[in-house]
Amino acid sequence: MKLRHIALAACAAAALASGMAQAQQKVQFFPSLTGRTGPVAPNATPFANGYADYMKLVNLRGGINGVMTLVEECETAYDTARGVECYERLKGKHGGATVFQPLSTGITFALTEKVPADKIPLITSGYGRSDSADGTIFKWNFPLLGHYWVAGDTVLQHIAKQQGGWDKLKGKKIAVVFHDSPFGKELLPIVQERAAMHGFELQLLPVPAPGVEQKSIWLQVRQQRPDFVVMQTWGVMTPTAIKEAIAVGYPREKMFGTWWSGAEPDLRDIGASAKGYNAVMMQHGAEPQSAVVKEILEKVHAKGQGTGPKEEVGSVLYMRGVVGAMLAVEGVRAAQERYGKGKPMTGEQARWGYENLNLTQAKLDAAGFKGVLRPISTSCNDHMGATVARVHTWDGAKFTWASDWLQADESLIKPLVRTSAEKYAGEKKLTRRAPSDCQS
Repeated sequence: MKLRHIALAACAAAALASGMAQAQQKVQFFPSLTGRTGPVAPNATPFANGYADYMKLVNLRGGINGVMTLVEECETAYDTARGVECYERLKGKHGGATVFQPLSTGITFALTEKVPADKIPLITSGYGRSDSADGTIFKWNFPLLGHYWVAGDTVLQHIAKQQGGWDKLKGKKIAVVFHDSPFGKELLPIVQERAAMHGFELQLLPVPAPGVEQKSIWLQVRQQRPDFVVMQTWGVMTPTAIKEAIAVGYPREKMFGTWWSGAEPDLRDIGASAKGYNAVMMQHGAEPQSAVVKEILEKVHAKGQGTGPKEEVGSVLYMRGVVGAMLAVEGVRAAQERYGKGKPMTGEQARWGYENLNLTQAKLDAAGFKGVLRPISTSCNDHMGATVARVHTWDGAKFTWASDWLQADESLIKPLVRTSAEKYAGEKKLTRRAPSDCQS
């Protein structure tokens, strides 16, 4: 009986020690709003897998200066109301959310109203509010790497360059096929600005969500015969559009998607018939030979710890999830330099890190992103940090690079951002941040 009591006491002590160790483990919580179901599932799922796998890799590297990452997913199905519900459910868990990445412009618009009170930043790389690049109005929003106006400007630059200059677009017609939602409409200001500057005609063709019925849209394309088609589509809408273009005989080499309209799930089932289709990319594309992908395969997937199928590792949207996770982590690392190396950061402290990112090429290369990303540097005035892009083209089986690096025209974009941000501030009765607040 005495031995039994001793054994029970030992088990109890071990359980207590284990519980204390777990309680004492330093954790940084990164909620993940996923779209594994619904109309964008084929595209949003690789993003979520890449995000989770990179966070696992960070822990295998020793965490963020010893602080382990913790990811918990909540499924939104690309629905704004569900996205807000997920935000409310996760924001206070595991010591508090570090940062949210909604992967939805509609959810971003809704959360933009909530995060200032909760003091939780948003990273919206390549989506959300384009005017949120102005950090003096949007303190908590970070469209890191680019927003829709960068996408629209660079894709039009590419088209103009192919034609021999902006003057060659005068009198031509460019159709814009766009998701009839805040996501789709966000592209319009920059293409309208360029049309007014260079004298080309726009044909605006909104497509109701989810976008599986587009016959009437492409009949208009067949009738009007625009010189080029620019697509701001996402999920099932993109392959549907390409199939309809094939059906009406519109040349794929005259079709240009933005960065949510040009990934493998959009074209894989269409194959050779989609050859020539183009899309502008937010710096990276498919990166199977990158150092970070090789490290994920070796340290995560080879150990049976991969989140999704091994075959998708390094694909366009998987890489976008990897990049999103890297940005989330590096903001925390920057914050630790100010608030305490090796300590978990609050959302408010992480926000400072995202506003003071300085990811040099050497830092990016060391993290495994050589040839994938170029330097990213943010400030109070600039919450985007980079304005470069590239275009890739579908060769019938995969994407290959079709342009050099393209630099968005900031002399055109910055006034658009400022005007739109000031309009928002007026509507919400906000004032620009004082210089002292930019240091907080």
